[in-house]
Amino acid sequence: MVAFENDALIDPAGIWSLHQSLDNSVFVNIAGTGHAAPIDACPLIQDRGGLTELREALGEAIVRAGEDGCLPKDTDARAVQDLLRIYITGFVYEALGLSTGPVNLTAEAADLVAGVELRGFNEPPTTTAVPTATVAPATTQAPTTTTPKATTTVTGSEYFGPYTLVDEEFGTMVTVTVDGSIRTINSNALPDHETGDFPNNGNPNTISEQDVSYGFTTEPTYTGAATGVRTTGVAVNGVKFEPATAETVTCATGETFRIEALQDIYNLGFDFNNAHVQPTGEYHYHGISQLLVEAYEHDDDLVHVGFAADGFLMYYSKSGVYESGYGLAMADRTGTDCVGSLPPRATVDIDGTSPDGTYTSDWVHSEGGGELDSCNGITIDGEYLYVITDDYPYVGRCLNGEISAGAGEPGGGPSGGLGVGGPGEGPGGPLDLTEAAEALGVTLAELQAALGPPPPNVAGAAATLGVDVEVLRELIGGP
Repeated sequence: MVAFENDALIDPAGIWSLHQSLDNSVFVNIAGTGHAAPIDACPLIQDRGGLTELREALGEAIVRAGEDGCLPKDTDARAVQDLLRIYITGFVYEALGLSTGPVNLTAEAADLVAGVELRGFNEPPTTTAVPTATVAPATTQAPTTTTPKATTTVTGSEYFGPYTLVDEEFGTMVTVTVDGSIRTINSNALPDHETGDFPNNGNPNTISEQDVSYGFTTEPTYTGAATGVRTTGVAVNGVKFEPATAETVTCATGETFRIEALQDIYNLGFDFNNAHVQPTGEYHYHGISQLLVEAYEHDDDLVHVGFAADGFLMYYSKSGVYESGYGLAMADRTGTDCVGSLPPRATVDIDGTSPDGTYTSDWVHSEGGGELDSCNGITIDGEYLYVITDDYPYVGRCLNGEISAGAGEPGGGPSGGLGVGGPGEGPGGPLDLTEAAEALGVTLAELQAALGPPPPNVAGAAATLGVDVEVLRELIGGP
């Protein structure tokens, strides 16, 4: 059982009474406030095993600054906010079933949690509460795609359940609720870390606060369909992962080449977080942000960084042990009289050039080429998950779980939406490419990867697969 001590919020006498009523409890002094109180809880914490129990309940990242059960007086403000965040999200009064009541805030504490209603306990509970464990959502039908490294395991995260993020320095506001099998993410899409300068030479847009909401299932079902999506998922801090771009090169001979976000030829104005800004003002990731990783990392290799639109979790491997399985295509590009969509819509030399990663169709996935499948997914310890990599595709462009309509778009979710975007998308939703893949003698994942994100690059896919472009158009039913 875990409870929090913060003398700026709760009367010390009430804390002591609570301690006397609970067995096996751990108290945490926030920013040294406990040392200024009539009762010093540090010896109590040491007697009860230090922070071991707290680490098991909340994860190493929240309490790693503690020594022998007490945070130092010069604790970083973010560590204070981390603890307040857990308190705010109801770990004490909901998970432990403690009685609730008003909490008197100091001005300093109120500033940390501006706009958030705090609830807490002022009295010990009348009965001993039984805590409930927070675990990863169960997965079903997940295949074993590869044998994970013996030293790698999937670990817990304090962000599996409901939580609230408030970062006054950067303006971040995220509220996540879990109601039955639905996780709802409400966010203003402002990251909780530094960003580059916007507007800049490659991106004319200014970051602005948004009002977005996503609904994902907490009970994902593996299908293996490798459905293409535009928004792969949402980071723990409420910023979306949208790896593809809208920029293209189109040729008079029918080929369309989608420009990759992370390449060296075209300047799309990305900052050091592999992110930039849409015309709406929404900041979003095209790859991993190391500042995001640092904010949520712990001692384990896999860091939980987000939620995929199909409900599975998104991780980053600090060791980079998982390889994507994508490599550059061998055949030269084809296409004449090609023009780029970026200003000034200049002519682009395409025909006969070699794939170098500039365009999405430069990349092909080979089964067995890496530990990860075509959606950058893998099964570890019986749990299917996605890994964001430092190499292509960085963030997966497809999902292998069952996707509810609109789950990858703001406002969409299990209860509604207009459909999931994907290669070969039609007015009524994504087309079923299973029969087309069988007719071509390729896997569904290979066909999805060749077509790329919407709109599908039919000409580029035809070149990659070595088939006539008109034959491919007829098979997939596209324009």
